[in-house]
Amino acid sequence: MNVRRHHISGVALAAATVLGLGTLSACSSDSAATGNTDKFDVVASFYPMAFLAEQIGGDHVKVTSLTKPGQEPHDLEVSAQQRAQIEESDAALYLKSLQPAVDEAVTQSGVKTKIDAASLTTLEDHGSLEDSHEHEGEEAHAEESPSEEEEHARDPHIWLDPVKYAEVAKGVGAAFEKADPDHAADYKKNTAALVKKLGDLNTRFADGLKNTKSKVFFTNHAAFGYLAERYGLTQEAISGLDPESEPSPARIKELQQEAKADGVTTVFYETLVSDKTAKTLADDAGLKTDVLDPLEGITDKSKGDDYFAVMDANLAALKTALGAK
Repeated sequence: MNVRRHHISGVALAAATVLGLGTLSACSSDSAATGNTDKFDVVASFYPMAFLAEQIGGDHVKVTSLTKPGQEPHDLEVSAQQRAQIEESDAALYLKSLQPAVDEAVTQSGVKTKIDAASLTTLEDHGSLEDSHEHEGEEAHAEESPSEEEEHARDPHIWLDPVKYAEVAKGVGAAFEKADPDHAADYKKNTAALVKKLGDLNTRFADGLKNTKSKVFFTNHAAFGYLAERYGLTQEAISGLDPESEPSPARIKELQQEAKADGVTTVFYETLVSDKTAKTLADDAGLKTDVLDPLEGITDKSKGDDYFAVMDANLAALKTALGAK
């Protein structure tokens, strides 16, 4: 569909085509190497964005993810070839503050439709690296625009809250309708269907976590702040918003004490980062371990092959760990 492809060099087009072979999202069924110019070409930053684009775009879109399956999205560096690919796309769908390299590449590109998922809902501050759980009472934010430093401190993991993810879906759908009006009716219909499924998912979480023995869960990094806040839980993270940060000995001791006080049974780890620290804490505190997937990518280790399947697996894990009645 992208008419600009008729004006770019054959070398650039070839580079973008070759790149597409290795960067497709796990949820994309369309080969980037087919060269389908009659489709609405969307470059997505990582899996949750690619999934939205696929669900909303349906047969009308070709979605390519900049983050390969199994790659930790926080660590992504955008190559020159990927920059060319962004330039040649019809739309770029990304989540500002999660992947600074993507933010820069999209901002500097000439892609006509730039969709920042963070602008389609409200990002909140779920705390610093070691006190990510201390967010109660901070729902009201100052009306003035946040500084760049404040923006980076805000928690980007909005897709783990089905309600916020649905808000983003509506915004993405509207953007697709505007950018590709020939297929606006289908985008509207697909968006409504996705929002309905996310509403059903929210109901399953709310019902499943309404009555539990404990409301506290331990995670490897602070990805589940929105989910915890939505369902009246408390997330205690070993690390902070950055999954690679190392916890202090004082933080480990604090968690050991809290596990006893709050009846915590399980330390959750995830599929894309090391589980060493989580398992060490569990061993020292006599706790179990299990996977709570932040859904930053789908791999063969994921407990499901798409967003909804993995979220349902997360719900089951939380119900077991929290003693759902």
